[in-house]
Amino acid sequence: MNILQINSSARREASHSTRLASRIVQRLRDADHNATLTVRDLGSVPHPVLDEAALGALFTPANQRTPKQAARVALDDTVIAEIQAADVVVLGVPMYNFGVSTQLKNWIDAISRAGVTFRYTEKGPEGLLKGKKVYVALTRGGKYRNTPADTQVPYLKTVFTFLGLIDVQFVYAEGLAMGPDAEQRAIASAHEQIEEAVAA
Repeated sequence: MNILQINSSARREASHSTRLASRIVQRLRDADHNATLTVRDLGSVPHPVLDEAALGALFTPANQRTPKQAARVALDDTVIAEIQAADVVVLGVPMYNFGVSTQLKNWIDAISRAGVTFRYTEKGPEGLLKGKKVYVALTRGGKYRNTPADTQVPYLKTVFTFLGLIDVQFVYAEGLAMGPDAEQRAIASAHEQIEEAVAA
């Protein structure tokens, strides 16, 4: 089993989402001692934004790209290759201003490439990242699960489905900013959800 862990918090070591993602990974590795792990920490090494220069590079034929354009496309190629090689993807996803972090959005833009991770057919789009399991550790300061304020889950479900990632398990840690007791309860609940999700 090849595991890809994506940490998308700007806080790195102090991040609850990273800690929960790492806990999911540890439970997976406990169950499969031969599992391999690739970690991409987008807080430590942010992926570049999809700007005009990046689009120009992507839409320029490979044999016509400048060295700078080739280097920019190679960055996206690397993260695409990582998720293509993964059997399991584990993401740590904090809520920033009711959405995902800029770091995660840039990574999603990078892995979403027509003809590579999805394609358009006569019947509509088809995701090409099939047959993978996805775990998402969601951390929030307040409580937003199953409310209109939770824009993360609908967005991520839409993106993942579009790319062919349909086996997705969400783990929630909510109320982290509502006092020490609420924080402890949120983490304990998330740990219970992880045990259930990995055992399923």
